Formats: sequence, C-alpha cells, structure tokens
Amino acid sequence: MLGSVAEAEDIVQEGFIRWHQADRSAVRNEEAFLVRTITRLCLDHLKSARVRRETYVGSWLPEPIFDPSEDESDNDITLTLMMALERLSPLERAAFLLHDVFGQDFNQISKAIGRDPATCRQLASRARSHVQQAKPRFPVSDEQGQNIAKAFFDASRSGDMQALQSLLADDVVMYADGGGIRPSTINPIYSMAKVSRFFDGIARHVEYQSPPLLYEGMIDGLPGFVTTEFDGMPQTTALEIENGKIKTIYIVRNPEKLGHLTFAKSLPQGTA
Repeated sequence: MLGSVAEAEDIVQEGFIRWHQADRSAVRNEEAFLVRTITRLCLDHLKSARVRRETYVGSWLPEPIFDPSEDESDNDITLTLMMALERLSPLERAAFLLHDVFGQDFNQISKAIGRDPATCRQLASRARSHVQQAKPRFPVSDEQGQNIAKAFFDASRSGDMQALQSLLADDVVMYADGGGIRPSTINPIYSMAKVSRFFDGIARHVEYQSPPLLYEGMIDGLPGFVTTEFDGMPQTTALEIENGKIKTIYIVRNPEKLGHLTFAKSLPQGTA
C-alpha cells in the first residue's frame, strides 16, 4: 500500500495500538477489525504521502525489499507491481490488494474502505487492468535475467558501450532515486543512446573505479545487483527485462530507503 518499510511498520504499530485500545467485547471478527483499521490508516496516510511526493527531489521509487538469504523467485510483490500500484488512486490500490492479493471478498472490502460492494468491484477491476498492462509481455527466467544483469553490470561499469547497447531496448528508461540526499538524475533518462551515454560518462570519470558487488540476484522480483559506490554507500539496481532486452532500469541511491536491508546493516557506521 505504501511502498515504504518504515511507513508500513508505523501503520502496523498504530493499528495494534488501536486494537489494544478497542472494546474487545464489541469486536465480532478480529481479522475484519484489523483489516479495516489498517486499510483506513493507509488511506489516510497516502493523502499526506502524495503531497510529500509532489515535492520529492527527482524520481520516487519504492524501497527495495528483499533478503539475500532467502529465495524470492516466487514473490508476487514485484517492483513492477509496486510501480503500477503507485499510478492507481488510493481506493483502487486498496480494493485491488485486498481482493487480488489477500483474498477478501467485496463485502469485506466495502466495510474496509467505506464504499458499496459494486463500487469496490469496479475499483478492483480498473486497478487489475492497469496492473496487467504493466506486466512484461515476454518475461525471462530467473537464470536468464541474472545473466543479463551480470552482463549489464560489466558493460556499464567498464565503459564497453557496444556491449551495453546490445543489452538495452531502443526505448529503455532509467529511473534513479537519490531523494535529494545523494547525487542522481533528477528526471528519467529515455532511449538507448541517452542511457548508454550516461554510463559512458560515469566510466570515463578520471577517479572512477568499478564498485564492489554486495549482492547479485532478485530485487523485488526483478534481476539486479547491489553495489558499494565510490562514496561508500550502497546502491540497488533492478532491471525490467522484456523479450531479452532491458526495458527499464531502477536505481535506488537514497540512503533512507536502504538502511533496512540486511547487508546494509553490516556496513561500516555511516555508510547506510
């Protein structure tokens, strides 16, 4: 619902505070009470979150959520899905997640979001259509995706532009989220020519050295990798691949979105 680990944890905590303050004798269905409470807290929070994101510096991306020690190949909550959810209205997002992800029926959803069941059905249907449109038409296997991610890392950081361009779709888009805290591109970069020129500029920098890899694997259901950059701080790179070509590049540099990662907590003080 929120795209932020810290915000989600705050909402859950507030939900349980309300649960402990509730008159238990008046609660007929504990699950329904908690679903309704958490959903409404999320909807209220999204109103203020949208205002904050209107003034966010550069591209806003959801926080990367994964555990390098776990196999996430079967995780349905992918970065592509979260980006699609971000384009939905809060009510559409709630109806879709409650029905399609958590299996709530529309009568239950109606009580959670304060709309009649027919409206909830329409909200979920519209959201589902947007989400389906955002899914890759020709997804790749985990193994092929990770091979492409490794080739992308090697080509983009070595300055081999011919190899890099062979991996990119003509209409590739790159998003970088530094949150105004670390240097990053303010606007998305479009096209193979401009994206490859961006990485060529980095590789040609006089003080540039290829960064060490912290992790290679799936990031929010997409192939990618995590590096320690020249400033000693981590960066995640996730790749949306379609028909064997990199269609979208998602780079998260904002340290406020990386501190929760398990490997980031083991970095030296002040680097995450």
